[in-house]
Amino acid sequence: MRGFGFAEHGGYERLEYVEVPEPEPGPEEVRVRIRAAAFNRLDRFTLAGIPGVAIERPHVLGSDGAGLVDRVGTSVTDLAVGARVVLNPGMWDGTCDACRRRDEALCRNYRIVGEHVQGTAAPFVVVPRRNVHVLSDAGAFTDWAAAPLVFQTAWRALKTVGGVGRGDRVAIIGAGGGVATAAVQVAKFLGATVAVASRSTAKRDRTIGLGADAFLSFDDDHPLDRVLWQWSEKQGVDVVFDSVGAPTIGRSLRSTARGGRVVVIGATAGPTAEVDLRTLFWRQASIRGSTMAGAAEFREVLAHLEEGRLRPVIDSVVPFERAGEALRRFDAPDLFGKIVVELP
Repeated sequence: MRGFGFAEHGGYERLEYVEVPEPEPGPEEVRVRIRAAAFNRLDRFTLAGIPGVAIERPHVLGSDGAGLVDRVGTSVTDLAVGARVVLNPGMWDGTCDACRRRDEALCRNYRIVGEHVQGTAAPFVVVPRRNVHVLSDAGAFTDWAAAPLVFQTAWRALKTVGGVGRGDRVAIIGAGGGVATAAVQVAKFLGATVAVASRSTAKRDRTIGLGADAFLSFDDDHPLDRVLWQWSEKQGVDVVFDSVGAPTIGRSLRSTARGGRVVVIGATAGPTAEVDLRTLFWRQASIRGSTMAGAAEFREVLAHLEEGRLRPVIDSVVPFERAGEALRRFDAPDLFGKIVVELP
């Protein structure tokens, strides 16, 4: 089977179409014919190699996917071949303590499609039955492929981990990425007043169009914490959603209100940061990590997507034969939303 990924870790020069075995479903698994797959920044990290993560090679990239049920395992009796489905890219073992208390995102054996196992940028992918969700509408596969990873990430980070409630002030650091475009919508849905802070103003209008109440520009002369402090009328921000990492975490913390929360969902600009512990304890603030979501959280946000209360934002759709061009799009300064690949 021909998929898009890499045989050796490295930069974009290592991207290629690779041959991997065509997967067959086990008794409790489902094989899906992929019609649309989507890339995330995770794919760039997987390509480069993630310390401590053993990645099978050749490796197919892509965590998100939507398509048609092609084959089911012998124990799967509630899913018809040909059903239109979207995949939950988060996988858990179902047996550990976290899974038994239904907080699957904390599973000690948690894995992500396209990182720990072969990805969706291929004709077929096999996943457990519980990762396959039948679609109730006739929306485009490209739209559904753009939704799963970023919306479940934003939903858990803001609702479960961040505890965002009506009237809270929420700041989202960075504009235009898939998670940021999802986070704006989720925070507004939860009743928050939302500001997006970025070093560039190029995406201001499109971000406001998603529902953000303010777009704030920061730079070395106008640091992030001062900009957020002014926006919050010197009260501080209740929840800061930060995926940037080293350059921003310290100042994100300094912008918090008393009892505020900095929720970290990534470290795209560096994994190691310094914070002022005096700010942390005096404001009784917290820095919390969040990754992906549990099964119930995924079903909850999927229902809102199906009802149209949340919507995926797509930067571009390219055919499978141009998948390399799609992944390189992450370096474009005008990136806004998800990058989707259509398969024949």
